[in-house]
Amino acid sequence: MNRWLRILKHRWLDESDARRALAAEALRRLQARVAASEKRHSGEIRICVEAGLPMSYLWRNATPRERAVTMFGKLRVWDTEYNNGVLIYLLLAEHAIEIVADRGLSRHVSAAQWQQITAGMAAAFRQGDYEGGLNAAVDTVCELLSRHFPLSGLEANPNELPDAPVVQ
Repeated sequence: MNRWLRILKHRWLDESDARRALAAEALRRLQARVAASEKRHSGEIRICVEAGLPMSYLWRNATPRERAVTMFGKLRVWDTEYNNGVLIYLLLAEHAIEIVADRGLSRHVSAAQWQQITAGMAAAFRQGDYEGGLNAAVDTVCELLSRHFPLSGLEANPNELPDAPVVQ
């Protein structure tokens, strides 16, 4: 895509577009779903929705994956005791979905499994169901974390990261 067209596309959208895709009540429900899932495993799940890339990313023609990896660090998803944090990242301007998992979980989950999750999200998003697509992704990531990092019956699970989705 032409760099100038890409810049225009990303500048055309802003946080209000992201908030239209996921209204305040949907964000509260997603936050509650993440919190509930984290009672079943020792992992941490974060959701980040961005309308468009920052200009510095557009100017150097960075990919949505590069931004997702940056947000993984910026939101401290890497900073969990068992290295089992997961970021679910959406870039609305490019209809891009990225899942970034820390090394503790990555060694247990194949690329095909991550692709299956993103394909399910993409199908829901094409129908305008952002909340449903994210719910399904959180549920599937929860199952993966529960399988590989389950909590024992008496084990406490401190909430290491905020549960609220980041929308910008």
